[in-house]
Amino acid sequence: MTDYPPELSAEEQNFIFTELKDWSIAHGLAVRPAPSFVQQSQDPAGVLATTAPVTIFPSLFPRRCFEEGLSIQKAYNELYSAIARDEDWLQGIVEELVHVDDFVAKLWQTHLAVKKTGYVQGLSLGLFRSDYMVHEDPSHSNPAPGLKQVEFNTIASSFGGLSSQVSAMHRYLLNLGAYPSSTSAIIKADALKQSQSTLQLAKGLAAGHKAYGESRCKRSLCVLFVVQDPERNVFDQRHLEYALLEEYGVRSFRLPFGKTLAYTALDEDQTLIYTPPHSPSISYEVTTIYFRAGYSPDDYVKEEDWEARLHLEKSRAIKCPSILTQLAGCKKVQQVLATPHSPHLKRFLPDDAVASRLLKTFAPIYPLDKSDAGKEARKLATDPSSSTRYVLKPQREGGGNNIYRKAIPPFLQKLPETQWPAYILMEMIEPPPLKNAIIRNGVLERGGVICELGVYGVCLWRDGSVSGEEGEILENFEAGYLLRTKGDQSEEGGVAAGFGAVDSCCLV
Repeated sequence: MTDYPPELSAEEQNFIFTELKDWSIAHGLAVRPAPSFVQQSQDPAGVLATTAPVTIFPSLFPRRCFEEGLSIQKAYNELYSAIARDEDWLQGIVEELVHVDDFVAKLWQTHLAVKKTGYVQGLSLGLFRSDYMVHEDPSHSNPAPGLKQVEFNTIASSFGGLSSQVSAMHRYLLNLGAYPSSTSAIIKADALKQSQSTLQLAKGLAAGHKAYGESRCKRSLCVLFVVQDPERNVFDQRHLEYALLEEYGVRSFRLPFGKTLAYTALDEDQTLIYTPPHSPSISYEVTTIYFRAGYSPDDYVKEEDWEARLHLEKSRAIKCPSILTQLAGCKKVQQVLATPHSPHLKRFLPDDAVASRLLKTFAPIYPLDKSDAGKEARKLATDPSSSTRYVLKPQREGGGNNIYRKAIPPFLQKLPETQWPAYILMEMIEPPPLKNAIIRNGVLERGGVICELGVYGVCLWRDGSVSGEEGEILENFEAGYLLRTKGDQSEEGGVAAGFGAVDSCCLV
């Protein structure tokens, strides 16, 4: 399949470019332009948008790997909801990080501050995404492709809105006859997998909204999207907002994280009240807080931002995610679960068959502490010959944070050794060679690519800490997929961070 996709003639390329651009704009497959692309002086009102980076062709993806990723998502939802409910176990993980990671420490302190006054909401909502790459063991001459997990995202799992659009765009181009006839044996309607992530993620938010119950203060109810300011990825979020209103009749508002304290208030029983700045005479009771900000230290530029997070966490609104759920997404948790011979997975998934399926998706991950596994990892990471097989990851969400291969030894040499335990060392996943064409900022990029499959999941659970009842899962379902594709010379894959493109799967 290395000759897929085929070269395009000038006429074919011009036709596809025009159709793709117009379809993308008409369907909101867009992002705000990066500051480096459009200066603020050229767009002072921040109204301009550009087509999101997308692939011209759907990328080839092994059908068995794709189906396995979707089928195990409910088990992953169960795993991470169980971790978020197990405060004692999570505390043991966090305590290894609080002295070397200020951000994790501040999150944990916020949790303890809420716990001291008493949590008033026992329900938690997760809109998760489990990211994978296809792995072909280079030590085998003809390896069978397998699925290996890159990371598990518990907060601000983005591109659910755009994923549905790009898979529909590829189907449109197929139905239009835009693709060369030489692709007809590969790009077929039944091989193009449409992502239902927009509707399914909106369904998850609606489930949280409904589970909240009736208003306590006789106000209209709403869902609150807490977002970054400025927000490049606004259109991805808008698709969820529109689906939430159109499909479920649930009204939502957007609140920049930095303006939380200005436009929200807690009444005497911790009910969260939102007053829109455009309509100060009307206020709403917030049922669910959907965090699309707050996942990075960059979102907390002043102490008031931490006060805002505490303010929201203390409220009666359902959090998506709660701080404990956000902490469950630390890379250290992934490392503890995936370290060879680790006993921890069984603690949360007692069914051996289910645990075994998840275990097969784990790539070897090691700590950089002073345990036996950590000492071995330090040797691997500091040796230039062995470091080429690994990636170094901090406890962060979003692209642009990782250190790869040959860059690891010099990075660690400059980093105080006391800070090493803040990172995990993960064996690189080796994907098969693929080709595709990406349009980014109107420019065609063609060549070798690497694909990363993200599977969305929705989980709503009661942790039992407020009611005194046993915790239970109320909703648990797979919620569509995202395929991100990047040039094979790029280590990072974040679309919003400027590395990847939104894609869809053509199953083979």
